[in-house]
Amino acid sequence: MSGFNEREKGFEKKFERDQENAFKIVARRNKLLGAWAAGKLGLSGDEAEAYAKAVVVADFEKPGDDDVLQKVLGDLSAKGVAATERDVRQQMDALLQVAREQIGGQG
Repeated sequence: MSGFNEREKGFEKKFERDQENAFKIVARRNKLLGAWAAGKLGLSGDEAEAYAKAVVVADFEKPGDDDVLQKVLGDLSAKGVAATERDVRQQMDALLQVAREQIGGQG
């Protein structure tokens, strides 16, 4: 019976690590998206860094990516930057792969 319990605990640890890794990847993607949007908004330096962090925080408002999408799209639209939902989603998809590579390279 102890072999089964050890295996179960191993699966639980793997699931925990996978969830933590997924969280880190999405947070990194959101920070990269914030940096991309900051450039479009004409922000640089500390302002750009603060904006990127605000995009990361926006993801905690509700489950899924819609909160991040709406923040970035709304901010771009408010500044008169031409961007569609599709543009932002494509950027999110591209940056997700970059984030996976960056986080994967750390572990």
